[in-house]
Amino acid sequence: MSSVVRVWRPGRVVDPHSVIGGFRKGPGDPAYVFDAGSRTVWRATRTPDGPVTLRLRARAGEVEAEAWGPGAAWALDGVPELLGERDSWDGFEPLAEHRVLVDAARRFPDVRVPRSRAVFEAMAAAGIEQVVTGKEAFRAWRLLLREYGEPAPGPKPPDGRQLMVPPAPEEWRLIPSWQWLRAGVEGRRSRVVTTAATRAKALERTLELTDSAEIERRLRSLPGVGVWTAAEVRQRAHGDADAFSFADYHVSRNVSYALIGEELDDDGCAELIEPYRGHRFRVQRLIELAGIGHPRFGPRKSLPTHTPGATHRLR
Repeated sequence: MSSVVRVWRPGRVVDPHSVIGGFRKGPGDPAYVFDAGSRTVWRATRTPDGPVTLRLRARAGEVEAEAWGPGAAWALDGVPELLGERDSWDGFEPLAEHRVLVDAARRFPDVRVPRSRAVFEAMAAAGIEQVVTGKEAFRAWRLLLREYGEPAPGPKPPDGRQLMVPPAPEEWRLIPSWQWLRAGVEGRRSRVVTTAATRAKALERTLELTDSAEIERRLRSLPGVGVWTAAEVRQRAHGDADAFSFADYHVSRNVSYALIGEELDDDGCAELIEPYRGHRFRVQRLIELAGIGHPRFGPRKSLPTHTPGATHRLR
């Protein structure tokens, strides 16, 4: 299968993996491969025109984008947005007392917030990730994509892995309940995905909106979608630099510990980062890239042998 190649010259340093690495669901993600040696990203995704494999490689002052499949033109048109061209640091100034953030902003001045323009795809991934450990969510994503995804067009990445395009909305709806359970996804989370699948077109229409609060309201109008899930979608699909991951087990504690050396809950962290309103996800992302987190004592949480139960709080 032939490919289409475009070269983007952004006028700044762009490392694709630093920008969109948050899209990868663990090192075994069937839809995302990162070749560290060449700093090349391989990504399989579904576009309005069909599936596509997108390869992104940074070279001196430019990004070479190569795409295979029916969605090639759509994907290539969106490369600048995917790599943060619509994002701006205007109005973002780390406070002097937040030394970790000051240092992170100096180390990563070219990192931007991505905009994938794939709202349902982001919602499906976030729904699977609700209220469980990352390892559990990554396992479920991997199993479901291998079973119900579509082999991605074009060549395989250098590691020989078969990339898989995430299922289309109608295909997510056809997954039987026992297969969800086999992947470790209980009914509450699977219903988030299947309900979103029935509203996929409406979800994509949120890309036409410019009001972040209205986008969040519409996303959260879906049953089972709370503040965390909506933020995860806005971070990835809409390029929202303010979409902080409240209601996450670690994020508020990590951010507050990095900024003031004290672990705060969501309310305390919200007050702490209020001066950065408009850029609160940027704060979160810079601290993540800096690798600063709150101390964790004791053994890691082991994976449960049963499917996780529902919680009282929407994420």
